[in-house]
Amino acid sequence: MSKILNRRWTLMNPDTKVHQIKVSTSLKTLQHLGKVSFSNDSNPPLGEHVKEWHKVDQSSSFYIVRDDLLHPLVNGNKARKLDALFPLVEDHLGTDVVTCGGCQSAHAAAVAVSCAERGLKAHLLLRGEPPQILTGYNLISKLYGNVTYVPRSLYSNREEMLSSHAELIGGSVVSLDVLLKSSFTNHNSIKSNLSKVENGQSSNSKKIVIVNEGAGDAVALPGLIRLVQYLSQDHILGKEQPLKIIVDAGTGTTAVGLAIGILCLGLPWEVTAVMLADTSEGYKKQEEHLISELCHCFDLPITHNRLVNWVDRQHPRKFGNVLKGEIEACQQIAQETGVLVDPIYTLAAWELATQLSQEERKGGAKVVMLHTGGTLGMFGLAQRYKSYF
Repeated sequence: MSKILNRRWTLMNPDTKVHQIKVSTSLKTLQHLGKVSFSNDSNPPLGEHVKEWHKVDQSSSFYIVRDDLLHPLVNGNKARKLDALFPLVEDHLGTDVVTCGGCQSAHAAAVAVSCAERGLKAHLLLRGEPPQILTGYNLISKLYGNVTYVPRSLYSNREEMLSSHAELIGGSVVSLDVLLKSSFTNHNSIKSNLSKVENGQSSNSKKIVIVNEGAGDAVALPGLIRLVQYLSQDHILGKEQPLKIIVDAGTGTTAVGLAIGILCLGLPWEVTAVMLADTSEGYKKQEEHLISELCHCFDLPITHNRLVNWVDRQHPRKFGNVLKGEIEACQQIAQETGVLVDPIYTLAAWELATQLSQEERKGGAKVVMLHTGGTLGMFGLAQRYKSYF
């Protein structure tokens, strides 16, 4: 763990709020949530008090890690994935960052904001055509970064698209893999670079860093491992209570990072990821790739390749589509708990957490949902699905 966590971070501390969602039977039936209603305890018993509380209260509930509250614009799993990334860019005197995403990419917006806060230039390649009216993450990306809209035919080859654009900017291009490996093997070089920056000796030449779509690389994993370490403290969720961690899966990187942290700390927790954008085989391959990449960078002896329980969402559909009734479900959750979820990602995790909390009510593992943010994406959905709103 010290190999991974002994570094500078983007977030000054890993703290996050933990709320408890209580699930009750309701007379009203909604298509996606059934006959349930919710309430939110924003100051629930944690640490040792968890065991005592559950002895006297056998009602259904789950905990929710409110990473959506980390930052006004850079929150959820985006903040965790970028936690180790930007210090690496700064340590190696990076000047520009190139990344890509969909038109309403939370990742692209998070990179743009994070770059602007550090005096770096963000170059964002967004898939498709510019919308008539800029809203949500698209608007944030345009305000904070340099946006280029890329035809879908070119976007399909992301690796070539990113490297070609980086070369057009001019300067040297460096991969995140190289930066992450050197952060472990060459601390003296990093200290030398930092010293140059402090003494105003940094080169004027550009150094461009390419960040893959969704930051789905090993460099995103330390931030999730750091989150697991924080949550496992005795006064938060502790190390002894069995937990089922629920997370929605886009690239799957967040789920893998959580699972590696759990493995390294020897916790009685398990990660269940709701698959949204790929098949189970695709996610398992991504899991193997990320574990192998992290082991290569940090010389770790992780031999497990099946750390995450990958499951289908309750209402499968083509990724990006919204089903009838899901906006109403998000409305109900927002009005009853003050928690905003979206129908593409976090509603799927909420649905599973609700189901498991009812199954685990009597003496089973406690259910914890990680809120991965992304709520500004509702603006883009409101443009596409006017009738649903």
